[in-house]
Amino acid sequence: MMLECLSQEDVCSVLVIDDDDVAIEGVQRSFQRHKVPCTTITASDGREALEILRGTHPEKRIKQPYIVLLDLNMPGMDGFQFLHALRRDSELKRTVVFVLSTSARDQDKARAYNEQVAGYMVKSAVGPQFAKLAKFIEKYTETQKLP
Repeated sequence: MMLECLSQEDVCSVLVIDDDDVAIEGVQRSFQRHKVPCTTITASDGREALEILRGTHPEKRIKQPYIVLLDLNMPGMDGFQFLHALRRDSELKRTVVFVLSTSARDQDKARAYNEQVAGYMVKSAVGPQFAKLAKFIEKYTETQKLP
């Protein structure tokens, strides 16, 4: 696996897995606006995300430590399929994943937590322009030691 170290300014990398360009842009802008000390990398589905995490993507690389923000409803490999594959990969199974989804269904929450996600956030509840998400990630990276 080809992973690089972060610069002094960045605390972690955040892999945003979402097929919605507007949501991705909103997360990135919110991180910039709130000065979240993380580099963002994007993937449009679970398959591309696994390539990035395994270091086999032809263009994108992720630096350690990293956090994953995962949408569940995507074409191709969806969020649940990604979680299933991730948790069965001996090198990636401890990856910190937060679900960021439009789904508020209890069934989806339970299914995600069964795959050991660190948290489940509904997009409509994270505030205008993802402000609460940015503040949460910043606080999380300040207080937690990432694998």
